[in-house]
Amino acid sequence: MKLRPARAVRSILSQSWARYSVKKPRKNYVKSLPHTSLTLFNMGPNKQNYDLMLTLKSDQHIQLRSNSLEAARLVANKYLEREIVNNYRLSLLPYPHNVIREKKRATGAGADRLSQGMSLSFGSPSSVAARVKQGQTIFILRTVSSAKDVARDALRRAASKLSGTYTIKMSAIPKGSAT
Repeated sequence: MKLRPARAVRSILSQSWARYSVKKPRKNYVKSLPHTSLTLFNMGPNKQNYDLMLTLKSDQHIQLRSNSLEAARLVANKYLEREIVNNYRLSLLPYPHNVIREKKRATGAGADRLSQGMSLSFGSPSSVAARVKQGQTIFILRTVSSAKDVARDALRRAASKLSGTYTIKMSAIPKGSAT
């Protein structure tokens, strides 16, 4: 089945469904946990000579699916690898815990007979998402100040893969502080 658009799941309307227990699987609210699309959370070498830090912050409360976070991570990392090789440290902060449920609906001829059922049914787990609050940091990018424009463009490209609005904050890292 096709993936539903982000507008179907981006708003936070109710409590989260994230309870999955490995020790007591019969006591779960979530019977089968969908896998997350995220593979890496930290990219680039962790050097001490970075003097510039950029953050991508959310401007609203929003729910981001794991595949959109992975797409944003990929586009930012590929751009940084191409432009400033091994001179950056990119970190993705939110982890997708929230289980998204959806009721599978049939489309096409004869779908009215197949899709009969409860109108507000609970649905089955389809994917996982991260709940992001307003002002919460999504990406942290540390680099040297000579690559300021490239770093800002990388975070702008990452924000274009996410639904919602975001701001990029830039700050200097003091000398001698651990990154």
